[in-house]
Amino acid sequence: MSLAENVEYLRRLRELNGITGFGDFHRQLRPAPECPLVEVEGFGSNPGKLKMFAYVPAQRQPLLPLVVVLHGCGQGAAEYDLGAGWSTLAKHFGFALLFPEQQRINNPQRCFNWFQSEDITRGQGEVASIREMIARMVADCAIDERRIFVTGLSAGGAMTMAMLSAHPELFAAGAVIAGLPFGAARNMRDAILQMRMPPARPAGELGDLVRRAAQHRGKWPKLSVWHGTADYTVHPDNAGEIVKQWLDLHHLPLAPMAAGEVNGYPHEQWWNADGETVVESFTITNMAHGTPIGVAANDKRYGKAGPFLLEAGISSSYLIAKFFGVTDWIRQPKPAVTSPSTKLIPEVSPISALPTLTKMLRRPEVSPAVVEPAEAKVPAAKASPSRAPVRAKRTRPAVAGAARPKSEPQAAVQPAPMVPVVKAATLADASVEVKPLVAKPVVGKAVDMTPADAWPPSDPKPDAVVPPPQPKRRRVIDVAAVIDRALQAAGLK
Repeated sequence: MSLAENVEYLRRLRELNGITGFGDFHRQLRPAPECPLVEVEGFGSNPGKLKMFAYVPAQRQPLLPLVVVLHGCGQGAAEYDLGAGWSTLAKHFGFALLFPEQQRINNPQRCFNWFQSEDITRGQGEVASIREMIARMVADCAIDERRIFVTGLSAGGAMTMAMLSAHPELFAAGAVIAGLPFGAARNMRDAILQMRMPPARPAGELGDLVRRAAQHRGKWPKLSVWHGTADYTVHPDNAGEIVKQWLDLHHLPLAPMAAGEVNGYPHEQWWNADGETVVESFTITNMAHGTPIGVAANDKRYGKAGPFLLEAGISSSYLIAKFFGVTDWIRQPKPAVTSPSTKLIPEVSPISALPTLTKMLRRPEVSPAVVEPAEAKVPAAKASPSRAPVRAKRTRPAVAGAARPKSEPQAAVQPAPMVPVVKAATLADASVEVKPLVAKPVVGKAVDMTPADAWPPSDPKPDAVVPPPQPKRRRVIDVAAVIDRALQAAGLK
């Protein structure tokens, strides 16, 4: 049966609009809005007779990714781009876009012919035309061939499955919105049945349909599956059949490895031995047939609501782009503008400069004048019991003045502890030394509170005592003033 006969057959079905939604698409057509997509002609052999539209942003990632986007029935490249917001995403994140577009001469409703064997077979029909477009983009735009992805809605979603199955070596990942498993239909009648009441098939049987399409022996692409639970155009069970088909290719179990919610909607994941998510499923509860749009996680809105582009509070385009890994790059911000005078001002940290200044001001230096005198080397407190009392050495007392009586504790005659003198090393020509604010060492002054007539009358008067040489008197300067001047000189105050 020819395509024209199939279309005429479908037109006579009473439940046509309720099954496929083709009538709604026809009534809601609108003029194509202005968009950044540019039509490319002469891209190579075109057995599928498709049109090619592309968009490459001015600022792009170094290893430029390519996302192939396939519209749904009754739509065009510009209309779907406006609703799903792919060109806005591409401009923001710097990746290239390819929009194949169906023509009415191929399908009156502008659906991709995902159910015709001659259009989904490797090297033939529409699949071959899209393959030629990708080759043109790779040659002209220096696309990274390891980062090519494909996504689509409805008939575009089913054609996405056909591209992933016929040319799995081309794609790193794909995403299907309200689509159908590959190989489930080979003509229009099978397509209607699959859309309305999809039969449950074993995962191995579904996987074999893909394996026979390309004889692929390499790594299979990753897949993200989206479907609304209130979809009366493409039954939601098709999402489960797609997931089963791709899990079989990746040799993964049917039970999800992780289940949670994203923006309030169920989300299931499966990953490989390396921990990489290779299959995921989003179930958009109470959503009809279409692409879910909403505010993305970065608080930006990608897309605009319209026919089969439904406001659902979740941005499928953004999350699909994130699943592809093309949102990891963001345009570099402009460098901060700085005044030329800032380069002339040295960076000074008061916190780091003050400890250094304090260390310099407190460098210890012992003056020869305050070296422990010989008389003080043997304090009375450490004398052994057999040693003579201190009064027997009155000829060279430790301090000037009269000797202390025996009843006074011997520890009282210990010399005062040595106090180092701090030299003002921070001033270049300074000749003075700064003493810290502590008690001055008692070296040549008597601190005896005993009356002068306390000497025993029987003891002879001691010879004149020659006090030890006094240290040279040094001028005391204000430490706070020195620190203040040093901070001012360093520009810290």
